[in-house]
Amino acid sequence: MKSDIPVYDISSFSEFRHEDILVARLSEYWETHKDLYYSHRHNFYHIVLFKEGKGTHSIDFQTFPVKANQMYFMIPGQVHNWNFEGAVEGYVINFSISFFQSFLLKPEILDDFIFFSGVASDSVIQVPDELESKVRSIFDEILDESLGNRLSGLTLVRALLMQIFILVSRLNSFPHHEIVTSRNHTLLKNFKVLIEKNYADLKLPKEYAELLFITPNHLNALCNHLLGKSAGELIRDRLFLEAKRLLMNPDLTISEVSGHLNFVDNSYFSRAFKKSAGISPEEFRKRSLNNQYESEMLEISIKHKEQC
Repeated sequence: MKSDIPVYDISSFSEFRHEDILVARLSEYWETHKDLYYSHRHNFYHIVLFKEGKGTHSIDFQTFPVKANQMYFMIPGQVHNWNFEGAVEGYVINFSISFFQSFLLKPEILDDFIFFSGVASDSVIQVPDELESKVRSIFDEILDESLGNRLSGLTLVRALLMQIFILVSRLNSFPHHEIVTSRNHTLLKNFKVLIEKNYADLKLPKEYAELLFITPNHLNALCNHLLGKSAGELIRDRLFLEAKRLLMNPDLTISEVSGHLNFVDNSYFSRAFKKSAGISPEEFRKRSLNNQYESEMLEISIKHKEQC
């Protein structure tokens, strides 16, 4: 298949100093990487804490306004772009998939945090005022350790990152929430893993239920109870998210996108896409590429005004 949206590797960034992790101030990072207002993917985890600034950022085609004390978390493979208005400040932390594997007996623990679920709406968190100074101080300590060359510095960075993850995860945890049983949690997690691997080939809940050794009704009830969505919705959401990602590549025809996702024909894909997104694949591509062009022109205009 023709090349897709650009994929950035952590080692390709000029600020990269340590194996598997990059920590930087947002203003310096943004100034060095203005090409990031184009839609792109990462093959690493990506965390940002905004201290100040204006504009928007998009994760998997959902757009969020930039706000002070806002954090967002991205997992490898998600599509992302920035559209800032003027100067921004904060922190950026990028770390590889393997960064925690030698540190934790349970390296997949990141999957347990809802903000690393890959769902855009769950990955943007507003840090409350009472927690803001504590979170900022941890980011400052991470930045300081990453710039230094102290004994066990990266081990401390890992511990500090885990502290941030736990503090943020507690923001949406309340005693009255029903505790999810270990079995149900595992089933849901395994279902999501199967979707990620098979969304282009398996499109029916019964096909996944068979792989999980449960009935389709059980799978549907589980998804509705824990997520408020049917199993079919989860499958379709992932399928058409990938369709949107592929449509951002103007070199791919609609037929090629349809074929890559194993639809029986182009017309069926177009009808299904419109039912999911509310617009046709052609219109989605036109709007998205126009928005990207307008963002580029805005950035050039702002830069020109700053130079005058």
